[in-house]
Amino acid sequence: MTDWAGRTATEIAAAVQDRRAAPREVVRAHLDRIARLDGRFGAFRRVRAEAALAEADEVGGRSDVARLPLAGVPVAVKDNLAVRGESVRVGSAATPDTPAGADHVTVARLRAAGAVVVGLTNVPELCVFGTTEGVHGTTRNPWDPARSAGGSSGGGAAAVAAGLVPLALGNDGMGSLRIPAANCGLVGVKPGHGVVPAGIGEGDWFGMSENGPLATTVADARLMLTVLADGPLPRREDSGTLRIAASLRSPLPGVPVSRPYADAVRETAGVLMRGGHQVRRADPPYPASLGTAALTHWTAGTSVDARGLDRRLLARRTRVHAAVGRPFVSRAETGAARRRLRGRLEPFFDAYDVLLTPALARRSPVAGPWHERGWLRNVAVNSAYSPFTPPWNLTGWPALVVPSGTLPSGAPCAVQLAGPPGSEATLLELAGRVEELRPWRRTAPSA
Repeated sequence: MTDWAGRTATEIAAAVQDRRAAPREVVRAHLDRIARLDGRFGAFRRVRAEAALAEADEVGGRSDVARLPLAGVPVAVKDNLAVRGESVRVGSAATPDTPAGADHVTVARLRAAGAVVVGLTNVPELCVFGTTEGVHGTTRNPWDPARSAGGSSGGGAAAVAAGLVPLALGNDGMGSLRIPAANCGLVGVKPGHGVVPAGIGEGDWFGMSENGPLATTVADARLMLTVLADGPLPRREDSGTLRIAASLRSPLPGVPVSRPYADAVRETAGVLMRGGHQVRRADPPYPASLGTAALTHWTAGTSVDARGLDRRLLARRTRVHAAVGRPFVSRAETGAARRRLRGRLEPFFDAYDVLLTPALARRSPVAGPWHERGWLRNVAVNSAYSPFTPPWNLTGWPALVVPSGTLPSGAPCAVQLAGPPGSEATLLELAGRVEELRPWRRTAPSA
């Protein structure tokens, strides 16, 4: 009997389509792995063991199983998206424990494609911070369990990196998908605005938050993104040489980039040059006001999401974050700062097709009770290690991370690829080249 845990979504779907594997067999293997290993990593808030097996049987009985792109593939869903019959807690004691009456549209699309939802993954409270811990436990990086998996899609990233599921559905409002993907050696895609339905929280953080895949391979990420987008991704008309700008400049002044992440960019640039692309050192014209714009939108989005909740039940760092953002809500709602940033960066992407940067500035913080620590300390730590992700939420343009190289601990390093609207397929093609020439082990050794 084949052990399907740890296999890619592409492999699993092909086997189920060809009747070489039954969805129940596949899902049972992953549930067994979750039961055996998740105590180490804290990836899941809720595991749907009985429901997932019943849903696997339904998939196995479908007459169109051979045409289902995710036939029998176990997936995990971030705990800020509705799964029918399950509560949406968003990592908080302040949210109601009320079952959702219907699936979020992205969850519905995954299920229609044959995927089986095995559980809901841990997030920091209200998905605010770049580490994942709180009332539902601490999520650790399977590559380095002493370190945080990142956030806010940290539970999903840990689940995929540990081989507990081949795919996870996350979302990204200030890097919440790309940060944990970079920490955990995964491909994480934040699509551009409008490619995948959002519907995250109260207003998608002013349109900055996007749903996207966490996967171990570029092929799996592309497959899941196509399902979420409900159709093929736009492709470039030509397949010729791309103009790629490589930059080590932090968007936040004074935030240094550690050597492993700088080396990852240099080595990835070499890979892309050998692939026939033009790579030049060029820094985007980030405005000096970018840090202020990021902070005001980050805090204002939390202030909106906290409306109607009992603030006495929120962690102190969340209460402070929401309070800081309250005066900025109306300003963020105008979109003026985001329009100015797009206007400033558009000429850069007239000159270059893609931007290559570090995914992070340094490794993730030590795993621990960050929700019990002060707000300023949390903000400082988050900003110091993940300055490269917020610009692409503010613009609404696509960006992804892909593993490239290693840290001194042996944990993965990663780079980020960003582009103008409609460049998702191009970014995935380049990530595939990086994956081909700088291969990375799919499942963490500690798992």
